[in-house]
Amino acid sequence: MQLPPKVTERAFARLAEIGAAGQGQALRVAVEGGGCSGFQYEIALDTPKDDDLVLEGGGEKVVVDAVSLPFLENAVIDFTEELIGARFTIDNPNATSSCGCGTSFSM
Repeated sequence: MQLPPKVTERAFARLAEIGAAGQGQALRVAVEGGGCSGFQYEIALDTPKDDDLVLEGGGEKVVVDAVSLPFLENAVIDFTEELIGARFTIDNPNATSSCGCGTSFSM
């Protein structure tokens, strides 16, 4: 049985701060081929599609397409603020290695 990704309260709170739902937008998390480790995350505001998995919290939405879902099984989508900047992050237990940028990984 496939476990969907989880979204932290901090990530939903950041989406609320930027007003994503008010603009009819959701945070789209997708996996694409490429990057320095074989796969890379694509994270952007987008309009939800009919076949997306929709994760909801605090009136906000995070969506994942069906093709990306197996790559994100049991992953945690979060938002972090560090000295080098603020960004959405993905802690993916399926990744066997990742690159220093945090957006590229291999399985």
